[in-house]
Amino acid sequence: MNILSKLTQSYPKTRVAVDYLFILIGSAIIALSFNVFLLPNQIASGGVSGISTILKTVLGWEPAYVQWAFNIPLFIAGVIFLGKQFGVKTLVGTIFLPFVVFLTNTLEPWTHDALLGALFGGIGVGLGLGIVFRGKASTGGTDLAAQIINKYTGFTLGRCVVMIDGLIVLTAAIVFDIEKGLYALIALYVTSKTIDLVQVGFGRSKMAMIITNKQEEVRTGILNKIDRGVTKLSAYGGFTDHERPVLMCVVDQTEFTKLKQLVKTLDPTAFVIVMDAAEVLGEGFKHA
Repeated sequence: MNILSKLTQSYPKTRVAVDYLFILIGSAIIALSFNVFLLPNQIASGGVSGISTILKTVLGWEPAYVQWAFNIPLFIAGVIFLGKQFGVKTLVGTIFLPFVVFLTNTLEPWTHDALLGALFGGIGVGLGLGIVFRGKASTGGTDLAAQIINKYTGFTLGRCVVMIDGLIVLTAAIVFDIEKGLYALIALYVTSKTIDLVQVGFGRSKMAMIITNKQEEVRTGILNKIDRGVTKLSAYGGFTDHERPVLMCVVDQTEFTKLKQLVKTLDPTAFVIVMDAAEVLGEGFKHA
């Protein structure tokens, strides 16, 4: 990924080509997951794909046609009501995803177990969406409807998404059965977690906030023995109202034990707060 990042920084046109490649690959993964995991197991986990699953079962309509029928008008409505912020990339995802759904609609299901379908379908859709998002685009659909509702009703975007997807899952529970609705919720949850993993990666860093009476010793130890940067934040004690600077440091998981031992050795009475840092960009970590 570092090589790719340097290449795209040196050649901006390469960045555009990579974005479109991400959109095509991500859309293809979503479409494949839909046809081999979600559709055959009647798992309507929200979105236009969920609507197409319901209509396929009830009316026998081809899912690709249903997705085009919803996606394209929603894209046009998004441009009209929200402006031209979506651009060509989102249009490509909006059209290409149903196209791959159509091309792969004759594939045999990879499982007839609804739980496995929900889990692996959710992983596949989350993986595909995460890749599309990395291409700075989306696949359109009900996300655009949620943004329109958000703009004109005052509801938060998250609430709008939950309302739309919740309505689709509820409809699936009525059309199929309660169990299929529960499987759809599982797929939705797995999808959201997989998107997060694709966006921020598997690596996790730790951020430590250190309050100590031996600031200089701890600061020097972090710089020299762990080889990590440290930032001194201005703070005041709530009880004494005296100045008590806080040292902030971000380290990899593998370095955290070393940091904890260092602080404990230098100042056993130090007050340390540790938090997970999902993504860290900059010197010593990932580059944007």
